[in-house]
Amino acid sequence: MTSNIINRRDLDFMLAEWLDVAPLFDHEPYQGHSSDTVTAVLDLAEQIATQRFLPHYRAADLNEPHLLEGGEVRVLPEIRAAVHAAAEAGLFGIAFAPELGGTQLPHVVQSATSAILMSANVATAAYMMLTMGNARLISVFGTKQQIATFAEPQIAGRSLGTMCLSEPHAGSSLADIRSRAMPDGEDEYGKRYRISGNKMWISGGDHDITPNIVHLVLAKAPDADGRIAAGVRGISLFIVPKILPDGTRNDVVVSGLNHKMGYRGTTNCLLSFGSGFSRPSGREGAIGYLIGEVGSGLQCMFHMMNEARIGVGLGAAMLGYRGYLQSVQYARERPQGRPLGARSQDQPVMIIEHPDVKRMLLAQKAYAEGALALVLYCARTLDEKSLAGDSDTGRELARRIELLTPVVKTWPSEYGLAANDLAIQVHGGAGYTRDFDVEQLYRDNRLNPIHEGTTGIQALDLLGRKVLRDRGESLRELRSVVSRTVTHGRSVPELSGHASELDRAWQTIEDTVSVLLDLADEPRVLANATPFLSAFGHSIVAWLWLDQACVCAAKLHAASQHDRPYYRGKLRACRFFFEVELPKVYPWLSFAASASDVAAGMCIDEL
Repeated sequence: MTSNIINRRDLDFMLAEWLDVAPLFDHEPYQGHSSDTVTAVLDLAEQIATQRFLPHYRAADLNEPHLLEGGEVRVLPEIRAAVHAAAEAGLFGIAFAPELGGTQLPHVVQSATSAILMSANVATAAYMMLTMGNARLISVFGTKQQIATFAEPQIAGRSLGTMCLSEPHAGSSLADIRSRAMPDGEDEYGKRYRISGNKMWISGGDHDITPNIVHLVLAKAPDADGRIAAGVRGISLFIVPKILPDGTRNDVVVSGLNHKMGYRGTTNCLLSFGSGFSRPSGREGAIGYLIGEVGSGLQCMFHMMNEARIGVGLGAAMLGYRGYLQSVQYARERPQGRPLGARSQDQPVMIIEHPDVKRMLLAQKAYAEGALALVLYCARTLDEKSLAGDSDTGRELARRIELLTPVVKTWPSEYGLAANDLAIQVHGGAGYTRDFDVEQLYRDNRLNPIHEGTTGIQALDLLGRKVLRDRGESLRELRSVVSRTVTHGRSVPELSGHASELDRAWQTIEDTVSVLLDLADEPRVLANATPFLSAFGHSIVAWLWLDQACVCAAKLHAASQHDRPYYRGKLRACRFFFEVELPKVYPWLSFAASASDVAAGMCIDEL
């Protein structure tokens, strides 16, 4: 079924025919579930998305959250009702263990469920994404009491969660944060600290959706000798609830709301910790409980940060995807113009008949469905890693996920946005008005290349930390997986040319990395990391398109008359990506390999 938020045929194809999730249910901890469970969960998610999330999509944009005098934030009531409906349906706990109140389905199923909700209303779904990441971090690093007190209510949807990293003066430079945490004894919930400082850009930082909000806060704390280490080594991580376990209000206050271009249904706050608004026991500072060890804060926080980055990529993919569905519908229904060579007295045709409109629709399809495939592939890989444990295979899969995380965050963010830009173009002047959702979809998506690490930051992470630091080892491991798809593609006559082009692109990536490894000047090497990320991301998505195309080609000849157009559409999108998009990787890689200083060497007064 195709709705205005999702084509379930796409999810069925990706989960069942391409990624083949069914064998996961042969293993603990997923036994007891089946493909029928997946269908039921996705049906439920689509029902909630359509009935609860979608109807207030525009209303939440026009009626922003507002701050009351007492420091409380109010959101649109429909947001609260939608989140509660998802909680009652158990959608927060899909991938959590039963002993924590979850359903223990694979991560790839959780991602598919989140995709449906995000397509309907990404700003409302963001509260869930943050909460699940927060609860997962606590369940991994927290004590039993911390898990029971702070994680399990989030898994049930009774509390929501945030991540508090950035500060007004520091932005993404976490080494420069000034928030402090001073020891304040210990109780049943762990080592207690008093937190003071300000945090900026906190999504979900306050609201009236749930009574309690669990903040995960980075702050600098003294070590056993009373010293605070410089840089990121001094950073620790703390659970700082809005409401303390004894029911009293913690010293956390909203100092202001940020008024955003889009994504307005998700509150975005400046939070003050230890401002004196409320001082439990009369002492200064918000009460927080240490997670992990002193100085391990950033290491622990990356667990949630990386999950959030993948969530950002998924949201960006679905915004692009929904814009694509709306473009197709509009182009089928809008009569305008005549084919080239037609007579002026001929009847106008639907704009979907015009070649340039077809080009824009095909580009949107290649971007949006490619982005969704990328996120679901990574979720499926995470499930394989979980099953493999600490084996050699498990460690290789862990390295693959680390290598792909910057791509999963940035490629959908950049190209989901590009798809939304094309969606406005297909709608013409109407797309630039509020009469159609495509203008809001674009505004909502414009955030995604920025938050959870900008594209430039992700590029530095990919090239510096992931590719060069291990001297290309994880890249070579991934190349062997890509090569299996290349071999398969070469055996399919209509795909053999694509397979050769993919092999050439990956060889050029390896050659570029070899050049960069030989350069001793790290600043020069990393100065052009973003073009490398662009090329790497395009090569990843090309690989996944070819991998899907191999499945489609095998099924096409035996497919029913009803299914054949679907498989042909996938093959067409794959061809488009290889003919139009993949050739772009070569100038990007050439520029990265040149270590040009055209930008880095510029003097400020030259602007």
